[in-house]
Formats: sequence, structure tokens, C-alpha cells
Amino acid sequence: MTEKALPRSDIGLNTVVLSAYLWVVAALSLPTVQQFLSSFKRMKLSADGIIQMMIRVGGILQPVYEEILQAVKAGAILWADETGWRVKGKLWWLWIFANERSAYYWPDQSRGSPVVERILGTFFYGLLISDAWHAYTKIVCARQTCMAHLFGKIRNFIKEFPQYGSIMKFFLKLKRIIREGEKLQKARSTMGEEAFQRRLGLLKERLGELLAWQNPNPVLKELIAKVRRQELYILTFVEYPDAPSHNNFAQYIIKKGILKRKVSGGSRSEKGVRAYACLQSIAQTCHLRNISFPHFLKTTLIHYLRTGHPMSLAAYEAQFHPQEWKSAA
Repeated sequence: MTEKALPRSDIGLNTVVLSAYLWVVAALSLPTVQQFLSSFKRMKLSADGIIQMMIRVGGILQPVYEEILQAVKAGAILWADETGWRVKGKLWWLWIFANERSAYYWPDQSRGSPVVERILGTFFYGLLISDAWHAYTKIVCARQTCMAHLFGKIRNFIKEFPQYGSIMKFFLKLKRIIREGEKLQKARSTMGEEAFQRRLGLLKERLGELLAWQNPNPVLKELIAKVRRQELYILTFVEYPDAPSHNNFAQYIIKKGILKRKVSGGSRSEKGVRAYACLQSIAQTCHLRNISFPHFLKTTLIHYLRTGHPMSLAAYEAQFHPQEWKSAA
């Protein structure tokens, strides 16, 4: 069996890998990928032929996709977010669940809690960092609400109601509590656990006192109600080493999907968006692990041709040091 092409395919592996890179990493639309291959490779491929090729590769790499999901679920800290997507013009959602080494993209018609349960299960044993979207509150786990997201909402109140100086005072006091929480988190290793818990308790008391603001005007009262709903999840990060108080990492990961949506406008089929989610998960995970996505993709497909199974990321990392892929290419 040749290792230059997949069975029953007249498209070589190098072209498959290049197409996947252009479609996922470079975020080019299928027509643009088709034009590139025609202009630079003199290959007569249709956009439909390219997406069928990507769907086929996504099917082959399902075990790697599942491997990434398990790696995400095993992390101590998990970031999550979601953004709108279009499939045949209908509204879907592209979810991401990521830790520092793995990123899992999942497309779904729902933006509700069943998606989170389907991906993470009923229990998650690490810290889940997300915005205040209610879907993330249905599973049992430690949670940290994104303070950058919450501060953004408060800034909007400040801009809309500049006549109320109390809103700015509330904002500054809340920011000070978060900054002191960050200092306490860093100082934990140098103080006794008893002292740490005592200071954390005092910090939580200050938060409670802030939310008990006396005689707030109607606007500040509405704002405090929004913050109070997140009270239990504002200082969770302090108890987890290196955990941030914000969800910026998830927003960084999901930007790949947002860029793809803006360029392509979504997907023309469910199979297409699922292939995209699979390949984007692999590409982003390779990026986080300092692995060459094109080299891994070609290597795992050659392994599939030899054995009938794709090479896992774990096996690849054991065989190729992240810094050695260039010499192995």
C-alpha cells in the first residue's frame, strides 16, 4: 500500500496536509483554498471535493479528537467559552473547552447546559473558568467567573450613567479586592495555611460588605444584583495556584473559530462543521504543545495507512521531541 495517498484517493498526503493547514490554521474559505491549489499546485479540485477530503480526514482522526477531550477533562484548570456559528444558514454554537496543553472545539445546535454535561460529565474535579453564562453552572465543580467580563459590564454602566459617582466607587473597591486576592494567591506558599485561610476569609467578608452597599441608587442596585449572583465564584481563583481571575485564555482559543466564521460565514453541512471542529482541535492542541501541525498530521495519516489507526498525540510526543519535528520532516 502506498504511503503517498489515502486509499481510493488520487490526492496525495502532502496536498491533504496543505489543504487542512490552509482551511484550519490559515482560516481560508474553501473557494480560496481551491484557488490556491489551482494557482500554485495546478491541481483541479472543487471546493466540494476539498470539504469531502476534510470530512474523510476528520473521520480518520476521531481517536485523536477523543484523546484531546480526555486531556482537557483531566486538567486542573479548564477554560470554556462559546460563540455563534452558522450551519446551512441556521444558528449553531461553537464551544471550546481548553487547558494549557489541549483545546477541544465542539459544534452544537444548543447553547444550553446539556452540552456542558455531555462534554464534561456531571462532575468536573478541577476549576472551571467561564463567563456568567448559566449553562456552566449546572455541573458540580469549583467555578471562577470571568472578572474581566464582569468588569466590562460595570464599565458599560459607568459610561451610560456618568452622573452616578457611586458606580465608579463600587468598581474601584471591587477591583481592589481582586488585586488583593491576586497578591494573597502568590503569597500562599510563604505563609502558613492557617494565615492564608484567615486572610481569604477577611477578603470574602469585604466582598460581602461591598455587596451590602447602603442605600444604593436604582442603577447601582441593579448592578450589585448582577455581581451578587456571582459572589461565590469571584474569589475562587485565590485558592488555586496560577489560576487567573479571568477567562482571557478561552477568548484567545475561540478567536480561531471567530476568524473562521467571519471568513467563511459558517458551514454548509453538519459533517463539515464537525470535521472543522476535529481538525481545529488538533491544530490548536499542536500549537499549545509546540508541535508542528503539518508534521503531526502527515505522520498520523502515514501511521493510519500502515496500521489502520491514526497515531495518537501521546505517541507522537514520545517519538518526536517538540523541537525536533523540523529535522524529522
